Amino acid sequence: MQEEEQEQAGAAAAERRARFGALPERVRIEDTVEERPAAPRDPARDAYDPNEFVVRYGL
Repeated sequence: MQEEEQEQAGAAAAERRARFGALPERVRIEDTVEERPAAPRDPARDAYDPNEFVVRYGL
């Protein structure tokens, strides 16, 4: 019975080595980061209108 258990343990160890025996391939840092603007730039948002300023904050 001990021989059977040793064979099973040896088989389990071989399966573990086959599955987890090697580390996965290394991932380059360039492949982990994606750069893009959060939102497209809106030129109307950057335009200053003094009348709108007065209406919003002065009245």
